[in-house]
Amino acid sequence: MNIPKKTLNDGHRIPFIGLGTYQVRGGQGIDQVLSAIQDGYRLLDTSTNYDSEGIVGEAVRRSGVPRSAFTITSKLPGKYHHYDDALMSIQESLCRMGLTYFDLYLIHWPLPKRDHYVEAWRALITAQKLGLIRSIGVSNFEPEHLDRLTNETGVTPAVNQIEVHPLWIQERMLQEDEKRGIATEAWSPLGRGSKVLQDPTIQKLAAKYHKNVGQIVLRWHIDRGVVPIPKSSNLLHQRANLDIFDFKLEGSELAAINALTQADGRIDNQDPNEYEEFD
Repeated sequence: MNIPKKTLNDGHRIPFIGLGTYQVRGGQGIDQVLSAIQDGYRLLDTSTNYDSEGIVGEAVRRSGVPRSAFTITSKLPGKYHHYDDALMSIQESLCRMGLTYFDLYLIHWPLPKRDHYVEAWRALITAQKLGLIRSIGVSNFEPEHLDRLTNETGVTPAVNQIEVHPLWIQERMLQEDEKRGIATEAWSPLGRGSKVLQDPTIQKLAAKYHKNVGQIVLRWHIDRGVVPIPKSSNLLHQRANLDIFDFKLEGSELAAINALTQADGRIDNQDPNEYEEFD
């Protein structure tokens, strides 16, 4: 399958859709990731805190697909934001996955109350210089966090992975990321089982384009320039989620979905300025 790619500010390119692996674990998880690879997924997104790094690495090895064909992402947990801890955590994650480098590595949360994210960012910069990471980025960062990284280190993140779905459209953050030349990825792009998939607006569009509601929402992301990272353990859903590159939503249809946003639309109210990451 020929999935379009997005060019990052460092010149590297990533597929315009990825596979999330939150709560994908064990032998069953290996089979699920392996099936996704066989269907065409090449952007695989994991994290130390997901406890899925090992199974993703094993699926990659079993797939028979060349390592160079993948964009493999992992994320630094908050308990390792100190410089030396971060460098050791990156190396440990690589060993756990059986890899020599990450294509993309992110700081999972800024945790501004702890105020060590700049120190963590310096560690990612060092790891990149050492060849352990190709592209470095962040997740759940607000504009003030992004600017502080750039101002204090001279290095702007390539990616900001944030919560985006029709109930929390993040128009402000998309504009802020774009203004800084940062690509936006979306975690929980389908709203993690929220009521959005029952919305009549999206159901009408699904009927019009002969797609399912999930495909409409994923296409909405693509048409906004966002790289969605849907997580699904259902093999049919995994395959369907890739079938979104043969149509395009109209401007009025994008606006109609944007209008579904809600002031309290965040999943679990995870405000990056307040959220204390699980250790």
